[in-house]
Amino acid sequence: MQDEAYLVKVIGKQKNIALIAHDNKKAELIEWCRQHKDVLARHFLCGTGTTARMITQQTDLPVRGYNSGPLGGDQQIGAKIVEGRIDMVIFFSDPLTAQPHDPDVKALLRIAQVYDIPIANNRATADFLLASRLMDSEYTHRIINFHKSIRDRSETL
Repeated sequence: MQDEAYLVKVIGKQKNIALIAHDNKKAELIEWCRQHKDVLARHFLCGTGTTARMITQQTDLPVRGYNSGPLGGDQQIGAKIVEGRIDMVIFFSDPLTAQPHDPDVKALLRIAQVYDIPIANNRATADFLLASRLMDSEYTHRIINFHKSIRDRSETL
């Protein structure tokens, strides 16, 4: 019998990967994309505005761009996670520089956690994700059945 508290989700062999970097980390992410171009080319890539454009220009990898982070791009990517259209996030964040859109970044990280989406916030973690045997196979995971959770909460109010 299936546990109604959870939904089973499948991440396909071809991953939908979001690429994001703060300004001081864009060059590092671009270099990382060059280093892993053969793997990344097998997946669908998207990213926030400037980062997506720079990766495409400097690596020839096709990256669908959303708005820049401070103009809502982080929120757009978060919405795609909720819709089940992003499977993984590579976000080279800058921990030493204050970001004016830090609440948006925190919301993106939170929604990735809520939906059990792998997220790398530095090069080492990104390397480990791409080197995983799961990159070339389907992955089944469980996420909270939010509809049931909301229904149950509304019955107790």
